[in-house]
Amino acid sequence: MTAQTRLIHAIREALGECSLTTDADQIAPFLTDWRGRFHGAAAAMLLPTSTAEVATMVRLAVEHRVPLVAQGGNTSMVGGATPPADGSALLLSTRRLDRIRRLDAGAALAVAEAGVILQNLHEAAAEAGCRFPLTLGSRGTATIGGLISTNAGGTQVLRWGTMRRLVAGVEAVLPDGSIHDGLTPLPKDNRGYDIDQLLVGAEGTLGIITAATLRLAPAILGRAVAWVGIADPEAGLALLRRMRGATDAIESFEIIPGDTLERAVQYLPDARSPLSGTHPWHLLIEAVAATPEAEAPDALLARLLGDALDAGLVADAVIATSEAQAEAFWRLRDSLSAAERAAGPAVQHDISVPVNRMPRFMVEAAAAAEARFPGTHATAFGHLGDGNVHFHVRAPAGVDPARWIAEEAPGITTFVHDLVVAAGGSISAEHGIGQMKRDELARLGSPARLAALRGIKQGLDPMNLFNPGKLVTLAPVDGAK
Repeated sequence: MTAQTRLIHAIREALGECSLTTDADQIAPFLTDWRGRFHGAAAAMLLPTSTAEVATMVRLAVEHRVPLVAQGGNTSMVGGATPPADGSALLLSTRRLDRIRRLDAGAALAVAEAGVILQNLHEAAAEAGCRFPLTLGSRGTATIGGLISTNAGGTQVLRWGTMRRLVAGVEAVLPDGSIHDGLTPLPKDNRGYDIDQLLVGAEGTLGIITAATLRLAPAILGRAVAWVGIADPEAGLALLRRMRGATDAIESFEIIPGDTLERAVQYLPDARSPLSGTHPWHLLIEAVAATPEAEAPDALLARLLGDALDAGLVADAVIATSEAQAEAFWRLRDSLSAAERAAGPAVQHDISVPVNRMPRFMVEAAAAAEARFPGTHATAFGHLGDGNVHFHVRAPAGVDPARWIAEEAPGITTFVHDLVVAAGGSISAEHGIGQMKRDELARLGSPARLAALRGIKQGLDPMNLFNPGKLVTLAPVDGAK
């Protein structure tokens, strides 16, 4: 009898038949990552319904020395929630931890369990007259626990920051089976290391997040969305600085090259370009008003963009005249990655560089990649306000997709990541490290950072039972099979 089999039996004895499933058909959809690049194996998927049940499962896993891989919505872009291919680990799904325990609009706080879907939190906050100011394309699937574990970003980072800034407290089960209860939000707490923040972005390697206290924002009383044509990214950065100097109402500021927009228009049924002419680069800008006395967002954008037109920063602009048109603008933005994939195989990179270097990097890195890998086409789009670049290198026409990815992707990624490091940036902006970027982090990370990451992992999880093989590499678990 394997360690996995003994653990499954022990969990059933302690928590009942419904605490897990060994049905291969039920488990199968959760063994492959969202992009379909990583495939794992697991003899069972654990299905806890409470923090106490998670703690029991972890204590038993420690006893039997079986690794656990926590998984929420399975939307990782880097294979961060896919179990090992050798079947040495069991999956632990947080999907049944799906309660919003408390939502206090007056205190601007919500306590949500790890399996709460982001869209459901958005809707609950809206019913209470407030909002949770983080959104991304996978909001209908991504869960709170996964968003915290990867320190997710999205399109509102410009004003509200990444998930890290929105987390006021965390409840988690640690690798020894103890429960860390940090849900009480304390503005002042100087009891040493911040365990809550240590778990944010740890990708499930230090603890299994079961709930979190999250910061809410005032409900939007009005918003305006503009589509803007510009000559180059430098003009976009100049406009961003000009707008941020004039107001704090700008929440999103996305930059998109013209050819990428064309692919999105072709990809989406019945879509069309928001502007009548063609432009080398485009901006998607959203402004909001949260108080009655604030300037109406459409009037604000009209005034600021009018000044920018007079200054020569903007070639053309249109402000959505209805909510439907505003949503159409955002659908174009949200479809960019899917449209790029539909256009052919590509090596995709989620990277960041200092904001002031982003315009130059987007142009020069694309040209450098195309010169280094003839026949490819490189495009860059992203969140201009926070330096996050989604950098795609598409295969030459006519190649065999699988063969090209297998043979060329490693060299392309090495080349792009070297450019990022030379620019003072990061090889992971908002998707995490997972297993896809683990070796690149080991290659490019500073010795001090890597030593600290490994030391923290070793100290909290000496048996390497939590999400092994992700983020950093430690020695394998003895007796796990």
